[in-house]
Amino acid sequence: MTQQELLAIKQRFGIIGQSPLLNRDIEIAVQVARTDLSVLITGESGVGKEHFPKIIHAFSARKHGPYFAVNCGAIPEGTIDSELFGHEKGAFTDAKNEHKGYFEIADGGTLFLDEVGELPLQTQVRLLRVLETGEFIRMGSSQVRKTNVRVVAATNLNMRQAIDEGRFREDLYYRLNTVEIRVPALRERKEDIPLLFRKFAVDFCNRYQMPPLSLNEEATMLLQNSYWRGNIRQLKNLAEQIAVIEMDHQINADTLRKYLPQEENRQEIVLRNPSQQSGKDYSHEIGILYNMVMQNKKDLEELKAMLSHRETEIPVFRDTEPTAPIDFSASRETEDILPVEEASLRIDEGEKERIQRALELSGGNRKVAAEKVGLSERTLYRKIKEYGL
Repeated sequence: MTQQELLAIKQRFGIIGQSPLLNRDIEIAVQVARTDLSVLITGESGVGKEHFPKIIHAFSARKHGPYFAVNCGAIPEGTIDSELFGHEKGAFTDAKNEHKGYFEIADGGTLFLDEVGELPLQTQVRLLRVLETGEFIRMGSSQVRKTNVRVVAATNLNMRQAIDEGRFREDLYYRLNTVEIRVPALRERKEDIPLLFRKFAVDFCNRYQMPPLSLNEEATMLLQNSYWRGNIRQLKNLAEQIAVIEMDHQINADTLRKYLPQEENRQEIVLRNPSQQSGKDYSHEIGILYNMVMQNKKDLEELKAMLSHRETEIPVFRDTEPTAPIDFSASRETEDILPVEEASLRIDEGEKERIQRALELSGGNRKVAAEKVGLSERTLYRKIKEYGL
């Protein structure tokens, strides 16, 4: 697919970004649209999964047929079967008339089942039958009906875990997951974050008749390095808050931090073992340290104090004295970079001690220990294995 074709699709469906992961997902959606295979779209909440069923429908032979999107998690368990498969008059107390379900009215078109992981087990059995045979039965009826519907499903659940816990049928999962499109989280599309923020900011400033927003370099870096647990939805909400509340629309990092949750301000730093990087460029490590300093003024002051007074002990660099100040300039000779290797080694040593101490204080509770050292549980598990704790 050419860049012009990709751009045309993004403009048509309101997709913003140039991430290779995002582009690949669009290409898969267009390619699989030509078939009648079931598609499962996975990804965290707020990543924009709802765009891909529309792309699949628009580029399929069913594009002139009906398209319906059903949020399975928003329909009460007692009525979900009626909504999907329909019911006959008198099927239950409030069934005063017959009712066609989505599988009946979407015949010849595409049905998007959002949050499919929330379906009750009984409904999952009915859905499996439709996918395998194209047959269904209305509630309160014994008549078998036929439908020709292309199903595209989406979920933000860990489906393997749901299967292991007995909340989702394994056979239905494999039937839905003929082709999987995994939509990347926003933190996996860092290059797209400034573009998305700028688009949202322009929209909200125009809507509320506010001056345009602009981010300085430090704020842009903070924006890109935040975790974004709520993904695009969270970023859009943040842009709207800033557009409405802030009087000064020249946004810096300090202003931005006020609108980020506490955990968003934490920078996860992972430096590889310098012994495994002998002879390699250390610019990546320098960039990580630079980002840390830029995002946390307190750490910056501690770093300056350490470099100015070698006798000053800082927990991160415990039991060591740097041999030379670290210069974060863009261009450095190899011999000037060597102290960073030593510093990164001390970071690993200090980190191991902090993790070990946190585990002792928490009685081995990893969740509590993770909070104490400011890491996610997943990262803490990896560190424990890495350090052999």
